[in-house]
Amino acid sequence: MQKKSIVSGLLFFSLIACLVPVAAAQTLNEQLRAGVEDGELPGLHGTIVDLGGERLAEVYFEGEDERWGEPLGNRKHSAESLHDLRSVTKSIVSLLYGIALSEGKVPAPSEPLYAAFPQYADLAKKKGRDKILVSHALTMQMGLEWNEDLPYTDPRNSEIAMEQAKDRYRYILERPIREAPGQSWIYSGGAAALIAKLIEDGTGQALDAYARDKLFSPLGIKEFEWIRGADGVASAASGLRLTLPDLTRIGQLVADGGRVAEKQIIPEAWLDDAFTPRLELNEFIQYGYLWYLAGKPGQEVAIAVGNGGQRLTVEPEVGFVVASYAGRYNDPDSWQTSLNVVMNYAVPAAKARLAP
Repeated sequence: MQKKSIVSGLLFFSLIACLVPVAAAQTLNEQLRAGVEDGELPGLHGTIVDLGGERLAEVYFEGEDERWGEPLGNRKHSAESLHDLRSVTKSIVSLLYGIALSEGKVPAPSEPLYAAFPQYADLAKKKGRDKILVSHALTMQMGLEWNEDLPYTDPRNSEIAMEQAKDRYRYILERPIREAPGQSWIYSGGAAALIAKLIEDGTGQALDAYARDKLFSPLGIKEFEWIRGADGVASAASGLRLTLPDLTRIGQLVADGGRVAEKQIIPEAWLDDAFTPRLELNEFIQYGYLWYLAGKPGQEVAIAVGNGGQRLTVEPEVGFVVASYAGRYNDPDSWQTSLNVVMNYAVPAAKARLAP
Protein backbone atom coordinates (compact mmCIF):
# COMPACT_ATOMS: atom_id res chain seq x y z
CA MET A 1 0.00 0.00 0.00
CA GLN A 2 0.98 3.68 -0.51
CA LYS A 3 3.66 2.41 -2.88
CA LYS A 4 4.62 5.72 -4.49
CA SER A 5 5.42 7.53 -1.24
CA ILE A 6 7.10 4.44 0.22
CA VAL A 7 9.40 3.92 -2.74
CA SER A 8 10.27 7.58 -3.08
CA GLY A 9 11.21 7.75 0.59
CA LEU A 10 13.40 4.70 1.00
CA LEU A 11 17.15 5.09 1.33
CA PHE A 12 19.83 2.52 2.08
CA PHE A 13 22.66 1.96 4.48
CA SER A 14 25.40 3.52 2.40
CA LEU A 15 24.01 6.79 3.73
CA ILE A 16 24.92 6.04 7.33
CA ALA A 17 28.17 7.96 7.09
CA CYS A 18 26.09 11.12 6.71
CA LEU A 19 24.15 10.55 9.91
CA VAL A 20 24.65 12.28 13.23
CA PRO A 21 26.51 10.03 15.73
CA VAL A 22 24.42 8.55 18.53
CA ALA A 23 24.51 10.44 21.83
CA ALA A 24 26.34 8.34 24.40
CA ALA A 25 24.43 9.92 27.29
CA GLN A 26 21.13 8.35 26.26
CA THR A 27 20.05 4.78 25.65
CA LEU A 28 18.35 4.11 22.35
CA ASN A 29 15.04 3.64 24.18
CA GLU A 30 15.46 7.10 25.71
CA GLN A 31 16.29 8.61 22.34
CA LEU A 32 13.20 7.09 20.76
CA ARG A 33 11.00 8.32 23.59
CA ALA A 34 12.47 11.79 23.19
CA GLY A 35 11.87 11.61 19.44
CA VAL A 36 8.20 10.86 20.00
CA GLU A 37 7.86 13.60 22.62
CA ASP A 38 9.57 16.11 20.33
CA GLY A 39 7.29 15.26 17.41
CA GLU A 40 10.07 13.78 15.30
CA LEU A 41 8.39 10.35 15.17
CA PRO A 42 4.67 11.08 14.77
CA GLY A 43 2.33 8.13 15.11
CA LEU A 44 4.98 5.66 16.28
CA HIS A 45 3.43 2.75 18.17
CA GLY A 46 6.54 0.73 18.88
CA THR A 47 10.03 -0.18 17.75
CA ILE A 48 12.46 -3.04 18.35
CA VAL A 49 16.10 -2.84 17.29
CA ASP A 50 18.37 -5.90 17.37
CA LEU A 51 22.01 -6.16 16.38
CA GLY A 52 23.88 -9.47 16.25
CA GLY A 53 21.38 -11.06 18.60
CA GLU A 54 21.58 -8.19 21.12
CA ARG A 55 18.53 -6.05 21.77
CA LEU A 56 19.42 -2.38 21.51
CA ALA A 57 15.91 -1.06 21.97
CA GLU A 58 12.34 -2.12 22.64
CA VAL A 59 9.86 0.65 23.30
CA TYR A 60 6.10 1.15 22.97
CA PHE A 61 3.80 4.17 22.83
CA GLU A 62 0.16 5.11 23.13
CA GLY A 63 -1.78 6.09 20.02
CA GLU A 64 -4.79 5.74 17.76
CA ASP A 65 -4.94 2.43 15.94
CA GLU A 66 -6.99 0.42 13.42
CA ARG A 67 -7.72 -3.17 12.59
CA TRP A 68 -7.75 -3.35 8.78
CA GLY A 69 -9.50 0.01 8.49
CA GLU A 70 -11.75 -0.42 11.53
CA PRO A 71 -10.95 2.25 14.16
CA LEU A 72 -9.83 0.83 17.50
CA GLY A 73 -9.46 4.14 19.30
CA ASN A 74 -6.54 5.13 21.47
CA ARG A 75 -4.50 2.12 22.62
CA LYS A 76 -1.60 1.57 24.95
CA HIS A 77 0.63 -0.58 22.78
CA SER A 78 2.77 -3.29 24.31
CA ALA A 79 4.72 -6.43 23.51
CA GLU A 80 1.43 -8.35 23.64
CA SER A 81 -0.51 -6.10 21.25
CA LEU A 82 -1.49 -7.51 17.88
CA HIS A 83 -0.99 -4.89 15.18
CA ASP A 84 -1.73 -4.58 11.47
CA LEU A 85 1.24 -5.34 9.24
CA ARG A 86 -0.63 -4.09 6.19
CA SER A 87 1.62 -4.66 3.16
CA VAL A 88 4.41 -6.20 5.21
CA THR A 89 2.03 -9.16 4.87
CA LYS A 90 3.11 -9.54 1.24
CA SER A 91 6.71 -10.15 2.24
CA ILE A 92 5.64 -12.83 4.73
CA VAL A 93 3.71 -14.50 1.90
CA SER A 94 6.95 -14.59 -0.09
CA LEU A 95 8.64 -16.50 2.75
CA LEU A 96 5.75 -18.98 2.84
CA TYR A 97 6.03 -19.50 -0.90
CA GLY A 98 9.68 -20.39 -0.51
CA ILE A 99 8.81 -22.99 2.12
CA ALA A 100 6.07 -24.48 -0.07
CA LEU A 101 8.41 -24.51 -3.07
CA SER A 102 10.99 -26.53 -1.11
CA GLU A 103 8.25 -29.06 -0.41
CA GLY A 104 7.42 -29.32 -4.11
CA LYS A 105 3.91 -28.02 -3.55
CA VAL A 106 3.93 -24.89 -5.70
CA PRO A 107 5.20 -24.16 -9.21
CA ALA A 108 8.67 -22.74 -9.74
CA PRO A 109 8.89 -19.00 -10.49
CA SER A 110 9.83 -19.84 -14.09
CA GLU A 111 6.55 -21.65 -14.76
CA PRO A 112 3.54 -20.08 -16.54
CA LEU A 113 1.19 -18.40 -14.07
CA TYR A 114 -2.13 -19.08 -15.77
CA ALA A 115 -1.32 -22.78 -16.18
CA ALA A 116 -1.42 -22.99 -12.38
CA PHE A 117 -5.05 -21.84 -12.44
CA PRO A 118 -6.83 -24.47 -14.58
CA GLN A 119 -10.17 -23.37 -13.12
CA TYR A 120 -9.77 -20.21 -15.22
CA ALA A 121 -8.90 -21.90 -18.49
CA ASP A 122 -11.05 -19.43 -20.41
CA LEU A 123 -8.80 -16.60 -19.30
CA ALA A 124 -5.61 -18.54 -20.03
CA LYS A 125 -6.64 -18.78 -23.68
CA LYS A 126 -6.66 -15.03 -24.13
CA LYS A 127 -3.80 -13.59 -26.14
CA GLY A 128 -0.65 -12.71 -24.23
CA ARG A 129 -1.56 -14.28 -20.90
CA ASP A 130 0.48 -17.39 -21.62
CA LYS A 131 3.60 -15.19 -21.37
CA ILE A 132 2.96 -14.27 -17.75
CA LEU A 133 5.09 -16.34 -15.34
CA VAL A 134 4.84 -16.95 -11.61
CA SER A 135 7.95 -14.78 -11.24
CA HIS A 136 6.04 -11.88 -12.75
CA ALA A 137 3.55 -12.09 -9.89
CA LEU A 138 6.38 -12.36 -7.33
CA THR A 139 7.94 -9.18 -8.75
CA MET A 140 4.68 -7.34 -9.60
CA GLN A 141 5.50 -7.27 -13.29
CA MET A 142 2.49 -9.11 -14.68
CA GLY A 143 1.65 -6.28 -17.04
CA LEU A 144 -2.03 -6.28 -16.02
CA GLU A 145 -3.93 -3.09 -15.29
CA TRP A 146 -4.01 -2.41 -11.56
CA ASN A 147 -4.39 0.87 -9.67
CA GLU A 148 -3.74 1.30 -5.96
CA ASP A 149 -2.95 5.00 -6.27
CA LEU A 150 -6.49 5.82 -5.19
CA PRO A 151 -7.29 5.97 -1.46
CA TYR A 152 -8.07 2.62 0.13
CA THR A 153 -11.46 4.06 1.07
CA ASP A 154 -12.28 4.33 -2.65
CA PRO A 155 -14.06 1.29 -4.14
CA ARG A 156 -12.25 1.97 -7.43
CA ASN A 157 -8.93 1.15 -5.77
CA SER A 158 -7.98 -2.21 -7.28
CA GLU A 159 -7.25 -3.91 -3.95
CA ILE A 160 -10.60 -2.81 -2.55
CA ALA A 161 -12.36 -3.89 -5.75
CA MET A 162 -10.63 -7.27 -5.47
CA GLU A 163 -11.84 -7.65 -1.88
CA GLN A 164 -15.37 -6.81 -2.94
CA ALA A 165 -15.40 -9.05 -6.00
CA LYS A 166 -17.47 -12.24 -6.04
CA ASP A 167 -14.36 -14.16 -7.18
CA ARG A 168 -11.14 -12.35 -6.28
CA TYR A 169 -8.94 -14.56 -8.43
CA ARG A 170 -11.02 -14.14 -11.57
CA TYR A 171 -11.05 -10.42 -10.89
CA ILE A 172 -7.23 -10.35 -10.84
CA LEU A 173 -6.62 -12.71 -13.75
CA GLU A 174 -9.10 -11.04 -16.09
CA ARG A 175 -7.61 -7.54 -15.72
CA PRO A 176 -6.83 -6.08 -19.14
CA ILE A 177 -3.25 -6.46 -20.31
CA ARG A 178 -1.54 -3.08 -20.13
CA GLU A 179 1.84 -4.23 -21.44
CA ALA A 180 3.96 -7.32 -21.91
CA PRO A 181 5.00 -8.95 -18.65
CA GLY A 182 8.36 -7.98 -17.23
CA GLN A 183 8.28 -4.45 -18.66
CA SER A 184 7.60 -2.44 -15.52
CA TRP A 185 6.60 -2.62 -11.87
CA ILE A 186 2.87 -2.24 -11.28
CA TYR A 187 2.17 -2.33 -7.55
CA SER A 188 -0.47 -4.99 -6.99
CA GLY A 189 -2.07 -6.57 -3.98
CA GLY A 190 -3.57 -8.94 -6.52
CA ALA A 191 -0.12 -10.36 -7.28
CA ALA A 192 0.29 -11.36 -3.62
CA ALA A 193 -3.21 -12.86 -3.62
CA LEU A 194 -2.31 -15.10 -6.57
CA ILE A 195 0.87 -16.28 -4.86
CA ALA A 196 -1.13 -17.08 -1.73
CA LYS A 197 -3.69 -19.01 -3.78
CA LEU A 198 -0.90 -21.15 -5.24
CA ILE A 199 0.22 -21.92 -1.68
CA GLU A 200 -3.29 -22.87 -0.61
CA ASP A 201 -3.95 -25.02 -3.68
CA GLY A 202 -0.60 -26.76 -3.45
CA THR A 203 -0.61 -27.44 0.27
CA GLY A 204 -4.30 -28.08 0.74
CA GLN A 205 -4.28 -25.67 3.67
CA ALA A 206 -5.63 -22.19 4.22
CA LEU A 207 -2.91 -19.57 4.13
CA ASP A 208 -3.07 -18.81 7.85
CA ALA A 209 -3.03 -22.50 8.77
CA TYR A 210 0.03 -23.13 6.60
CA ALA A 211 1.74 -20.08 8.10
CA ARG A 212 1.01 -21.34 11.60
CA ASP A 213 2.38 -24.82 10.92
CA LYS A 214 5.43 -23.96 8.85
CA LEU A 215 6.56 -20.53 10.02
CA PHE A 216 4.90 -19.24 13.16
CA SER A 217 4.93 -22.35 15.38
CA PRO A 218 8.62 -23.14 14.72
CA LEU A 219 9.39 -19.57 15.86
CA GLY A 220 7.25 -19.85 18.97
CA ILE A 221 4.65 -17.44 17.60
CA LYS A 222 1.38 -18.37 19.26
CA GLU A 223 -0.82 -15.32 18.89
CA PHE A 224 -1.62 -13.92 15.47
CA GLU A 225 -4.57 -12.95 13.32
CA TRP A 226 -4.93 -13.15 9.57
CA ILE A 227 -7.97 -11.12 8.60
CA ARG A 228 -10.29 -12.66 6.03
CA GLY A 229 -12.30 -10.83 3.43
CA ALA A 230 -16.03 -11.12 2.89
CA ASP A 231 -15.41 -14.27 0.83
CA GLY A 232 -13.64 -15.95 3.76
CA VAL A 233 -10.20 -15.73 2.12
CA ALA A 234 -7.25 -14.54 4.20
CA SER A 235 -5.95 -11.27 2.76
CA ALA A 236 -2.47 -11.94 1.39
CA ALA A 237 -2.07 -8.28 0.48
CA SER A 238 -2.53 -6.69 3.89
CA GLY A 239 -4.40 -8.82 6.43
CA LEU A 240 -1.78 -10.20 8.84
CA ARG A 241 -1.59 -8.99 12.45
CA LEU A 242 1.34 -9.85 14.73
CA THR A 243 2.91 -8.55 17.90
CA LEU A 244 6.04 -6.48 17.43
CA PRO A 245 8.33 -9.06 19.10
CA ASP A 246 6.95 -11.74 16.77
CA LEU A 247 7.55 -9.65 13.66
CA THR A 248 11.09 -9.16 14.95
CA ARG A 249 11.44 -12.94 15.29
CA ILE A 250 10.65 -13.27 11.61
CA GLY A 251 13.22 -10.59 10.82
CA GLN A 252 15.81 -12.42 12.89
CA LEU A 253 14.98 -15.66 11.08
CA VAL A 254 15.69 -13.90 7.78
CA ALA A 255 18.93 -12.48 9.19
CA ASP A 256 19.96 -15.99 10.27
CA GLY A 257 19.55 -17.42 6.78
CA GLY A 258 16.18 -19.04 7.51
CA ARG A 259 17.47 -21.10 10.45
CA VAL A 260 16.35 -21.23 14.07
CA ALA A 261 17.92 -23.54 16.66
CA GLU A 262 19.83 -25.29 13.88
CA LYS A 263 16.59 -26.07 12.05
CA GLN A 264 16.13 -24.72 8.53
CA ILE A 265 12.68 -23.13 8.42
CA ILE A 266 13.01 -21.11 5.21
CA PRO A 267 15.35 -22.54 2.56
CA GLU A 268 18.46 -20.41 2.30
CA ALA A 269 18.30 -20.80 -1.48
CA TRP A 270 14.88 -19.13 -1.46
CA LEU A 271 16.15 -16.20 0.57
CA ASP A 272 18.97 -15.82 -1.94
CA ASP A 273 16.43 -15.81 -4.78
CA ALA A 274 13.93 -13.56 -3.01
CA PHE A 275 16.64 -11.02 -2.18
CA THR A 276 18.18 -10.99 -5.64
CA PRO A 277 17.26 -7.65 -7.24
CA ARG A 278 14.94 -8.28 -10.18
CA LEU A 279 14.28 -4.66 -11.14
CA GLU A 280 15.27 -1.17 -10.11
CA LEU A 281 12.57 1.07 -8.67
CA ASN A 282 14.77 4.14 -8.26
CA GLU A 283 18.42 4.97 -7.73
CA PHE A 284 18.33 3.58 -4.20
CA ILE A 285 15.79 0.75 -4.19
CA GLN A 286 15.37 -2.51 -6.08
CA TYR A 287 12.68 -5.16 -5.86
CA GLY A 288 12.98 -8.90 -5.39
CA TYR A 289 10.25 -11.44 -4.69
CA LEU A 290 7.73 -9.28 -2.78
CA TRP A 291 10.58 -7.58 -0.85
CA TYR A 292 12.20 -4.20 -1.34
CA LEU A 293 15.99 -4.30 -1.45
CA ALA A 294 18.80 -1.82 -0.91
CA GLY A 295 22.55 -1.89 -0.53
CA LYS A 296 25.45 -3.38 -2.41
CA PRO A 297 25.14 -6.49 -4.64
CA GLY A 298 25.48 -9.56 -2.48
CA GLN A 299 24.92 -7.51 0.66
CA GLU A 300 21.32 -6.54 0.14
CA VAL A 301 19.25 -5.06 2.94
CA ALA A 302 15.76 -6.59 2.88
CA ILE A 303 12.87 -4.22 3.55
CA ALA A 304 9.15 -4.81 4.01
CA VAL A 305 6.82 -1.82 4.32
CA GLY A 306 3.13 -1.25 4.94
CA ASN A 307 0.48 1.47 5.05
CA GLY A 308 0.60 3.58 8.19
CA GLY A 309 4.32 3.31 8.79
CA GLN A 310 4.78 -0.44 9.32
CA ARG A 311 8.30 -1.56 8.47
CA LEU A 312 10.72 -4.45 8.85
CA THR A 313 14.36 -3.87 7.90
CA VAL A 314 16.92 -6.69 7.91
CA GLU A 315 20.62 -6.52 7.15
CA PRO A 316 21.82 -10.15 7.49
CA GLU A 317 25.52 -9.23 7.23
CA VAL A 318 25.56 -7.89 10.82
CA GLY A 319 22.31 -9.37 12.16
CA PHE A 320 20.64 -5.94 12.11
CA VAL A 321 16.85 -6.11 12.52
CA VAL A 322 14.52 -3.14 13.00
CA ALA A 323 10.77 -3.60 13.32
CA SER A 324 8.40 -0.65 13.73
CA TYR A 325 4.66 -0.14 13.97
CA ALA A 326 2.87 3.17 13.51
CA GLY A 327 -0.66 4.48 13.18
CA ARG A 328 -0.42 6.95 10.29
CA TYR A 329 -2.82 4.93 8.13
CA ASN A 330 -3.55 6.38 4.67
CA ASP A 331 -1.16 9.25 5.33
CA PRO A 332 1.02 9.60 2.20
CA ASP A 333 3.95 10.64 4.41
CA SER A 334 3.62 7.78 6.88
CA TRP A 335 6.81 6.15 5.59
CA GLN A 336 8.82 9.00 7.12
CA THR A 337 8.24 7.86 10.70
CA SER A 338 9.54 4.31 10.31
CA LEU A 339 12.35 5.35 7.97
CA ASN A 340 13.40 8.00 10.47
CA VAL A 341 13.55 5.30 13.17
CA VAL A 342 15.94 3.26 11.03
CA MET A 343 18.17 5.95 9.61
CA ASN A 344 18.38 8.50 12.43
CA TYR A 345 18.09 6.29 15.48
CA ALA A 346 18.77 2.59 14.86
CA VAL A 347 21.60 2.88 12.32
CA PRO A 348 23.65 5.38 14.34
CA ALA A 349 23.22 3.21 17.45
CA ALA A 350 24.31 0.12 15.53
CA LYS A 351 27.21 2.00 13.99
CA ALA A 352 28.38 3.12 17.43
CA ARG A 353 28.09 -0.42 18.81
CA LEU A 354 30.11 -1.87 15.92
CA ALA A 355 32.81 0.80 16.10
CA PRO A 356 36.22 -0.46 17.35
